[in-house]
Amino acid sequence: MAVLAPLFAVTLTPATASATAPYKGANTAAVQDDFNGDGYRDLAVGAPEAADGSVEEAGAVVVLYGAASSVSATRRTVITQATTGIPGASEDGDEFGSAVASADLDRDGYADLVVGTPREDVDGKKSRGSVTVVWGGPHGLQGGASISPPPGFGDGMTYCGFGMSLATGDMNGDGAPEVGIGSRCESASYTGPFTRTGKAATRYQEWRVNARGLVMGDVNGDGRAERFWLPGPSDDDVRGSVLADNGPIGDDPMTTWPTELPLADGYAGQIGDVNGDGYGDLVTAIADDESTMNMPGAAHRGGEIQVLYGSAKGITADQRPKIFHQDTAGVPGTAENGDRFGQSLSVGDVNADGYADVLVGVPGEALGTRETAGSAVLLRGSATGLTTAKAAGYTQDTADVPGAAETGDQFGASVHLADLDKDGKAETVVGVPTENNDGCLWIARGSTTGPVLRGSATLCGKSAGITVRGVKGYFGAALTSPHIAF
Repeated sequence: MAVLAPLFAVTLTPATASATAPYKGANTAAVQDDFNGDGYRDLAVGAPEAADGSVEEAGAVVVLYGAASSVSATRRTVITQATTGIPGASEDGDEFGSAVASADLDRDGYADLVVGTPREDVDGKKSRGSVTVVWGGPHGLQGGASISPPPGFGDGMTYCGFGMSLATGDMNGDGAPEVGIGSRCESASYTGPFTRTGKAATRYQEWRVNARGLVMGDVNGDGRAERFWLPGPSDDDVRGSVLADNGPIGDDPMTTWPTELPLADGYAGQIGDVNGDGYGDLVTAIADDESTMNMPGAAHRGGEIQVLYGSAKGITADQRPKIFHQDTAGVPGTAENGDRFGQSLSVGDVNADGYADVLVGVPGEALGTRETAGSAVLLRGSATGLTTAKAAGYTQDTADVPGAAETGDQFGASVHLADLDKDGKAETVVGVPTENNDGCLWIARGSTTGPVLRGSATLCGKSAGITVRGVKGYFGAALTSPHIAF
């Protein structure tokens, strides 16, 4: 593997490098992942199968702190359930870090880390799942608390996987984010602010929706986030429903029953302003095609993504999404069974032109005879919406991308677009969780022309501080942008 390029190398400094007071924008979307308040977004990386001492697949999260030189393995915090102040205990197969998100839950001006551990056994219930918040502050991430499911969650059910997906956003405009947690059982909703014990202002069990995925963001320009529930594939809708939240359950649950968007589909998604009109747009993904689902009516061969555009009225039920796949003219690659185009996605502006771009992971892509070597595809935003103009595909065979494509690497299992060096242009981050035995990330700077490949870097799990024993560590399996959870 290539070593980190000088672009990312800095002198070793304490992982808690900080500011004396939170950066004034630490509560805004621009630096929502700023855990130490220095004004730079940080990068949270899940390694759900990392070992903790002799404990296999206990899981870990590595936080790489942003800086003018971007992230580096030398400026990091490694968090496990054995870390001082973190609730729970490292156990075989917990997979702490299967999902990660961030928001300033306690409204102190520092982003906090939210970690999903969906395979954790709780109170004798197999894979009931748990969610942990780790508190940000002037010295970085320290201490934590559990976010408990609402009373009655998962009664009579097994393998719920609480925490398999996470989303945050300020839905009521009070400056304190709400949190949504997905599972195979009911979904759960929390209203901020949270106390340092992990208690939310309010919480409720969303028994009307069985959602494995969820998305939060402002699609009508009112400054408040909307929420969309994504139940995932079902017997009557293998492509996955998309449901717009209409508020908490009241005395009459029918009055706020979620609104189905009947023309839209998706298992995971994210919101960003793709056409630059000031309204967030909803991008969803369906990676499973008929070859992987063994059911008719699944995604286009190889997988697809869909785009629904926001407006002053939000996203209306009659809007037909724009669909992209690898048979769409101008999209790099060729649609093939099991490519998993859309297994992961991220929305962000790589070139500072004012239009959010969409990075799509394709971890099942074969390169010649190398099965599941993987790729990532960048589609550009524009005034007319998402476009294939200047679309680009990246693999470990691409010139100036470090490393070499190999069978089973799964390049693109996770992807993330985020401005880590505060130059206004998002870095491109691609997870390669089955590279070697620890897993890796590929990171490329943004520029006015897009990702800069020359000088881009690969950062792997062992160099970032995770422990690997008999099982691969899967460093890079989860980033704060969504991936489709199983």
